[in-house]
Amino acid sequence: MVFLCAVALAGEPSGGEAGKLPPQAPRTVDYGRDIKPIFESVCLRCHGPERPKSRFRLDNRKSALAGGEVNSDDLVPFKSAESKLVRYVARLEPDLEMPPPGKGEPLTPEQIGLLRAWIDQGVQWPELKRETFLAVTPTARWITV
Repeated sequence: MVFLCAVALAGEPSGGEAGKLPPQAPRTVDYGRDIKPIFESVCLRCHGPERPKSRFRLDNRKSALAGGEVNSDDLVPFKSAESKLVRYVARLEPDLEMPPPGKGEPLTPEQIGLLRAWIDQGVQWPELKRETFLAVTPTARWITV
């Protein structure tokens, strides 16, 4: 009984259409190693910082969790089966398959499993480190007095 409760809390689908989702990856998922390459190769050309489709951005955590112009539940931490992003990439929503036909290769079941595990593990996303660089270019000129 404890096991069933743990699975339900982790966001595992309870059947029906959600049962069509690929299973979660059975390991701890690292954003930089596992998720960022998926986003960069498939998602960011349409959901990056410049003119994101449906105003849904996947280039930073805050924007991703805010959702798009229609849905605020595109990415629901700890609940991958309820996250519309997972349903879209698993192609369970007619006319909302991601990436759209002709715009890129569909995600593999393994990639979807990684996304599910990442979401169910809390959508861990490293903080952006901002570095400031100061460049000084010496210039020689004649000054007349």
